[in-house]
Amino acid sequence: MTIVVIRPEPGNAATIAALHDAGLAARSLPLFAARALDWTPPDPAEVDALLFTSAQGVRLAGPALARLADRPVIAVGPATAAAARAAGLSVVLTGDTDAAAVVAAARAGGFARLLHLAGRDRVATDAVVRIVYAAEPIDIPPDTVRDLTGTIVLLHSARAAARLARLVDDHGVERAAIALVAISAKTAAAAGPGWRAVALAGAPRDDAMIAAARALTRTAATGISGA
Repeated sequence: MTIVVIRPEPGNAATIAALHDAGLAARSLPLFAARALDWTPPDPAEVDALLFTSAQGVRLAGPALARLADRPVIAVGPATAAAARAAGLSVVLTGDTDAAAVVAAARAGGFARLLHLAGRDRVATDAVVRIVYAAEPIDIPPDTVRDLTGTIVLLHSARAAARLARLVDDHGVERAAIALVAISAKTAAAAGPGWRAVALAGAPRDDAMIAAARALTRTAATGISGA
């Protein structure tokens, strides 16, 4: 079965490359394109640490990030942490589950004043927020949606999961003809019921999603019912 990656670039290309390295057939179909937005940074003295819940927040923060470059970084996961380090930032805490957990760990570590540099559609936190980018929907032709029949789709976000469900339903594609791998239970829930199979990654990382996708390719002929 072909595995379809619907996350935005540049993460899309990275996941496609990892799938190919794992010997799996893969196809790119980004549902959103991210673009930077203008924003005004606060006084660095008012910030204990920067919170990033997406690598896009690091990549698209733009020149304004330089004013806060000496602030430590709290990253939701390894990929976000890697993006922060590549940008020359100092990562002091990396989560391995979700935003709520890493924020709680940051608070426990004494980082009371968090500045969340986030997308317009973002994970809710109790940190101060600056919106630094937006992910806008890309038009997807009906025939491209129909070509998802018989594939496994990787879901990296709840927003992508919900849009996939709408596209499939709007274009008359049977959910039961598509299998999903979701990065979290919340993401899987956003896709709704009726899919051929729904597998959860063992951890919120690409390697875990790829492992789950590989397992689905091995059981593709067993007629697993949707979840």
